[in-house]
Amino acid sequence: MPATGYEIRVKGRMSDTLTSAFEDFTAAVKPAETVMRGNIRDQAELHGLLERIQALGLELIEVRRLPDRTRPPQP
Repeated sequence: MPATGYEIRVKGRMSDTLTSAFEDFTAAVKPAETVMRGNIRDQAELHGLLERIQALGLELIEVRRLPDRTRPPQP
């Protein structure tokens, strides 16, 4: 099963140290939030990512599945 692209928004500006915890994602830091984009292989990986966000004390704003044409390239 091919990976699916996701965009995840968290409140606040994540530091380089925090963004490195999501090594398979690219991060764009905006004034009030951080937007991460990457590919997720299955539901278990998605839930693991959400658990990591919670464990780091980040406030989740949005999780969005990207349309096929806007998915990040696979490594």
